Amino acid sequence: MSVILETTIGDLVIDLFTEERPRACLNFLKLCKVKFYNYSLFHFIQRNFLAQTGDPTGSGRGGESIFRSLYGDQAKFFDAETKPRIKHIKKGTVSMVNNGDDMHGSQFFVTLGENLDYLDGKHTVFGEVAEGYDILDKLNETICDDKHRPYQDVRITHTVILDDPFDDPAGLQVPDRSPEPTKEQLDSGRIGADEEIDDTKGKTLDEVEEIIEEKEFKAGAQILEMVGDIPDADIKPPENVLFVCKLNPVTTDEDLEIIFSRFGQIKSCEIIKDSVSKESLQYAFIEYENVEDCERAYFKMDNVLIDDRRIHVDFSQSVAKLVFSKPGAKPVYELINKKEEAKPKLEIKNSSRNEKYDLVFEDHAGLSDEEQNSKKKHAKRKKDDKKRRYSSSEEDSSEYQRKSTVDHPKQRHSKEHYRDRSPGEKYHTTDRKSGDKYRKSDDSYRKSDGSYRKSDDSYRKSDDSYRKSDDSYRKSDNSYRRSDDSYRRSGDSYRKSDDSYRKSRSEKRKT
Repeated sequence: MSVILETTIGDLVIDLFTEERPRACLNFLKLCKVKFYNYSLFHFIQRNFLAQTGDPTGSGRGGESIFRSLYGDQAKFFDAETKPRIKHIKKGTVSMVNNGDDMHGSQFFVTLGENLDYLDGKHTVFGEVAEGYDILDKLNETICDDKHRPYQDVRITHTVILDDPFDDPAGLQVPDRSPEPTKEQLDSGRIGADEEIDDTKGKTLDEVEEIIEEKEFKAGAQILEMVGDIPDADIKPPENVLFVCKLNPVTTDEDLEIIFSRFGQIKSCEIIKDSVSKESLQYAFIEYENVEDCERAYFKMDNVLIDDRRIHVDFSQSVAKLVFSKPGAKPVYELINKKEEAKPKLEIKNSSRNEKYDLVFEDHAGLSDEEQNSKKKHAKRKKDDKKRRYSSSEEDSSEYQRKSTVDHPKQRHSKEHYRDRSPGEKYHTTDRKSGDKYRKSDDSYRKSDGSYRKSDDSYRKSDDSYRKSDDSYRKSDNSYRRSDDSYRRSGDSYRKSDDSYRKSRSEKRKT
């Protein structure tokens, strides 16, 4: 009781458990007999887990049992068989896929790992792979996307029944030959099963290395085009330009042109120099009129001694002199030496000197220039606000006086009364007003004078305290001087007593 599954990567021989799983084996055998599995896609392959197939739509949501064609839509699925219990222990175990309701249709899977016990009791095991373990390894190594769908199709192309112990049910229609696949059935949106994706097949090692180098060159050219170093990935360097390196720094453009001009007419010869120091970078580009002259110079001038240096000559790979047509493209180096003044690498941003000197107060000591400037600006702004408030208050007071003297009815009445007065009365009235003003100013002056006197008294008191402290210091100094004098006197008396003692000793010795 075996079946051969012919796939696009090889054949699998499956032995069926017809006695333990009769209904599942009957369904599988009859589906193989009517060629239901032909061109079915392995739509789910997970490494070291399983490979699932049996859905003619290739989506993983289709398929039906053989009993639907015999008994109608109500028999699209059949119940799972769980007894006797068979576990998913071995690699190559074949099981029917559970549709979620503990029922099966046509989909089945083959395990690619061992000891998958968490599949037990959910999916019905009805066979195992007897031959073709190398095909299982190929399935396990299939490259898939993040949804475990292979990038290249792996299909069942044909099924062959080796032994069928079950009789065909009534109404089963068996085709005479395998049907041809439809275009929709083969169009999976992935690489076809029969497409050759190995570009190196049938080629020598040198040809493979050449293909790899060409791909790497194209990839590098595309990167240079994206960053703007070259205008086009397919651009090629000119064939009439030589690249000369390992030059002596003392070698000039004229010397190099004279040496290389014996091979043909030269259009340009330029030694590349540093943009700042204008010193030679020890390599140059020489452009000839003809390609033949350039080739002769390449073969003759390589490793030639010029100014005590062995130079190296090669064909130029630079496209910096070509006209760039794409935006963002810029040359790798600058061939034209612009006559510009050498600029230093480091430059002071604010080199202007401030000739204005301001006073430095104690409040600003220890502050930075920015903090001092902000404090000065704040003081100036405060002063301007004060002036503005003072001027506005004066305008308001003058406006109030004007309104009070002109518009107020009582003031108008007082004016009329003032006009009716005699000249003497008018004089006395104005004199009183000026006297009142004088008294007010005198009072304010007296108040300011009193405050000044108070500050003067406090100053005098502090001066008196200072004098007292100075007197106490002088007294202490005088007492110190007196003690010093007494000390000196005691020293003199001690010396005199010592002299008298010595005299008495000398007299005794004489006697």
